Parts: sequence; C-alpha cells; structure tokens
Amino acid sequence: MNYDYDVIVIGAGHAGCEACLACARTGLKTLLTTLNLDSIGFLPCNPHIGGTAKGHIVFEIDALGGEMGVNADKAGIHKRMLNESKGPAVHSLRAQMDKVKYHEYMKKTLEKQKNLSILQNEINEIIVENGKVCGVVTEFGQKITSRAVIVCTGVYLNSHIITGNIFTKCGPNGFRNATHLTDSLQKIGFKILRFKTGTPMRLAGKTIDFDKFEAQSGIDNLPNFSIRTKKKTKSVATCYIGYTNEKTHQIIRDNLNLSPLYQGLIKGIGPRYCPSIEDKVVRFADKNRHQFFLEPEAMSTDEIYVQGISTSLPYHVQQQIVHSIKGLEHAWIMRYAYAIEYDAIDSTQLKPNLECKFVEGLFCAGQINGTSGYEEAGAQGIMAGINASLKLRGKQPLILKRNEAYIGVLIDDLVTKGTNEPYRMMTSRAEYRLHLRQDNADMRLTEYGHQVGLVKASQYNHFLAKKKLLEEGQQIFKNNIGLTQQLKDFLIKNNETLPKNGLTVLNLIQRGNLDIYKVNNEFHYFKDYPSEVLDELNIIAKNFGYIEIERKQIEKAKHDESILIPDNIDYYTMSGLRLEAREKLKRISPTTLGQASRISGVSPADINILAIYLKKKTK
Repeated sequence: MNYDYDVIVIGAGHAGCEACLACARTGLKTLLTTLNLDSIGFLPCNPHIGGTAKGHIVFEIDALGGEMGVNADKAGIHKRMLNESKGPAVHSLRAQMDKVKYHEYMKKTLEKQKNLSILQNEINEIIVENGKVCGVVTEFGQKITSRAVIVCTGVYLNSHIITGNIFTKCGPNGFRNATHLTDSLQKIGFKILRFKTGTPMRLAGKTIDFDKFEAQSGIDNLPNFSIRTKKKTKSVATCYIGYTNEKTHQIIRDNLNLSPLYQGLIKGIGPRYCPSIEDKVVRFADKNRHQFFLEPEAMSTDEIYVQGISTSLPYHVQQQIVHSIKGLEHAWIMRYAYAIEYDAIDSTQLKPNLECKFVEGLFCAGQINGTSGYEEAGAQGIMAGINASLKLRGKQPLILKRNEAYIGVLIDDLVTKGTNEPYRMMTSRAEYRLHLRQDNADMRLTEYGHQVGLVKASQYNHFLAKKKLLEEGQQIFKNNIGLTQQLKDFLIKNNETLPKNGLTVLNLIQRGNLDIYKVNNEFHYFKDYPSEVLDELNIIAKNFGYIEIERKQIEKAKHDESILIPDNIDYYTMSGLRLEAREKLKRISPTTLGQASRISGVSPADINILAIYLKKKTK
C-alpha cells in the first residue's frame, strides 16, 4: 500500500511538536495536524518552562535531541535556579517565557523542518484495519493514510472551560476543541477518563501597584537548558511576590456556595499538587495567607499572570478576591480565571514505548495520557516520536529505565501504575535522583539521542569531549598529594585541620571548606577544564559516597529489569498467584520482572512466584 505519510501527529502542543520533529528529523514523511495554527507550542497556563523536576526533564529532552530547551533559551525572559540551598539532586532551572515568542519560534522551527507538513484541521476518526492503524479522517471527510499515528491532543478532547456556572465548550484561551475524536478512541478500545485543571486570571500591569510587592529579579549566570545554545541567556523581566490575607480568605469562604468545584458541577479530577485558591483556603484553614507571584506573560503585552490564585469562582467574586490584596486594589482583570475539563485515556493501555497495546502503530503522548505540564508532555512527545520512527525503520524501541532518566520514571509510572489524577513529575518520584541530576543529563542520554538519529555531530562531539574530561578528572581524584608545606599552608589558610599523612585529590575536594575550584586554583590539577566539567566533577566529589550507594542500588535493580516476561504468558495457569495479582498482571502486561514488581496490587510474594516460574521457563 502507498501511504500518504509515514506518520501523522494529531495535536501541536508540546508533545505534538516534539513528536513530529523526532519523526521528520529521522527521515520520515510526517504530517502534523492541529485545530488551530495559532496554538502551536502555545503556553495556555503559566508561561514558564522548567521548575522542580520539570527542569530536569527539559535537560533530558535536549540531550535526546529535542527542541524544548532550545526554544526556551530563545524565548526566556526571567531565569532562576530553584532549591539552591538544598542538594544538587533537586537543583532545578526555571525560566519565565515570552509566550508570544515561544509560539513564534516553535512554529517557525516546524515550518522550516524538512519532511514535515502542517495542516489546520480537526481529526474526527483514527482508521484501524486488522489491528493496525492506517490513517485518519478529517472533519472534511478527507482520508489521510499513514503507517503510524501519534495522538497528542492535550486538553482539547471534549473540553469545556468553567467560570462560576458558565460552561463554554472550547479549549484553553478560547481555542476550538475536538468534539469527535473521543468517540473514535472509545470504539478502538480505550478507556476514557475525565480530568480537570485550571488557570489564574490575567491582570493589566498598568493597574498594579508593583511597589507594594517584593521584586524578584532573574539571575543571569545560570546554565542554559540546551547545550546547543552558545551564549548564556539573560533575564530581562522582573517578577513579584505577594500574599493573600484574611480578608481574601473570608471572601472565598463566603462564596464557596458559588464555586462549581464545591457545587459538584465539576466532574473531572483535578491535580492534587496544584490546588485552586478556594481549595487552599478550605484545606489549609490554619494558614492566614498564601503566596502568589505576579509574572509577565510576554514583553509585547501588559498582561500579568497571577501564579497561585487559580480559581473557577464567578467573575464578580474573582474581582473581590483581587481587590482585597494590597497593591491590587485597582487591578483590572483582562482575562478571568477558569477551570477546564477534558477527556484523557487510561495510560496503562499503553506499552512502555507509548504504543497502544491493542492497535499496532498507534501511539499516545502528553496530557491525553493523564499528565499535567508542558515538560511532561514534551518528554512523552519525543519518546513517542522516537519509538514510532524506530518501529517504522525496523529497529528495537527505546525504553528509558528509571535509573536512566526522569523521562523513564514518568513513562514507567504511567504505563505500570496509571494515574487517577493529572500526573505531575516531582523529584520524590525518582528512586535515584542523585544520579538523575540536571548537570549530567547529557552524559546519561546523548548517546541514545545519537543512536536514534536526533543528535547532530556538533552536539555529539561536545558530549564526547566532556565525557573524556570527566573520566580524566575522576582518575585525577585518585592522585595522592604529599603532606608538603604547600598543602599545609593551603589547609591552614582555609581553616582545615592537617592530616597525619597526605591526601588524595578527592579527599581534599571533599573537605568542608574546600571545593574543586579552590583546589584547582592552588594545585592546577584541572587546568583549562571548562566550568561545566568542573561543576559536575565538584558535585561528584562532594557526593561521592552517596553516589556510590545509589550506583550499587541501581546495579542490584538491573537484575529484575533484565528478566523479560514473554508476551504469551498465561498468569491464570500459574499456581500460587493471588487472583488480584493475576488480574493486574494480565491487564498491565509487564515486559520485565522489575516492571511487574511496581504494579499496585502485586505483592512481593507474587513476584517471587513469578520469578520462579520464569526461571523454570528459561531452563
């Protein structure tokens, strides 16, 4: 059969952009469809990229050859490093975006990409024949064929926005929604979930008394998201910190009867980790204030995003809430806050490569899989694009492990455990987060990006050069420094006690008052090493013992991950397995013993029985 395209990607949000670029850049003829060209790479909620754990994901997308980090560096207007007072595992870069520029840069990137065509049209149906996907049908009745389809519909499936008792059938920001595709997904066999998220009001900057708020300037000497960005980007905007007060909270309490959330009008399940302001006031009744941030939406607009005051209360209550806050007494609401409900699928119906278990060649990525956040969507998008490309090129899928990437944790959680609320990545979800740092994302994943064909020569050569220096640096750690007068003077100068004998370079760097920079300035062991290599070597040295503990844990866990479970296994014939375990194992269809052990409802005893069965089967 002569297909019109190799791959069709439905949806041009952050998942769709990464998915179509991954396919097109690996030589596949690709079609990207979107409800509206103006929504390509759109930032409908908070216009920022990165943050706790999310910043890690952006670095990982970049290491694989994705576009989000490159675009974020170009469109960023305010940067900060979160959790700097804590350990390096949770240091997370966050950058406020110029949302207008971010959309423009991403749209231009897609338009210029070879092998990629873009079409504004609603997709009404996914065509499946003999268990294989073979194309789509547009709203005009046009049949477009393909060998693979990647569904990246975000929050647009049967979506409606809610403010008070006003329901509007549309997507975010008033964009049109998708009204037919859910039916097609249900017919295919997907279980449909109903989720909810929300966004705060936008205020006119000229009506805000910014002097009443704490200014938060950006920081310029921070790393970029992308290794491909040559110059360090600068902050050109200022954000502000403010607080609600008891008057604000009383207004909310007095109007809870008007909240669609508390009236039961909202049926979708919302994100536990990003509650609305009315939910905060009710759940944390002991707090007399809640922090919020005033953040610019773009340099070309006066709109200010009020992060921390998400709500679906009626417009007149929103006005009272805003005007009760010092500095916002005369603030004008340009866009009212709203909640949005939308359809998603049960992500346990997907394989670890994000391909549908019962339709070959059909992949899903992004918020349709039950996640929240631009970064989580982009991560799934690039992985779905990579795996669709690998499948069509007759190659094995790329499955990132939990010890290799936050992306691996994210996808494993989705396909193994599923989610009953919008899933948000957090550092606490990763067992090996000291190993999964921002600074070493390139060391962990660039080789994979190169193997699949996304990482270009310049990026790969930079990776090889850095890798070589890191290996050399860790060999230098073993060098012994005799107890010379130079060492004695150096230690005394830095208020360090003198050892009985000499020290290794590693031991010296590990001293409380020392670091690799002070040691290098004195002894020149790492002469001409670039700052990014010194930074990483310093982290390795300072956390050497903990990193070694994690490494041993990873090696131990690899054993279970290496034990493969055959596709045709019959759990119901396995003596000793509990009924719940049989049902869960059959439904999830884990590919390894390690994945099976993470399924909710499968006990360690069940895993032991399964391990014995597989061992006998292997013999």
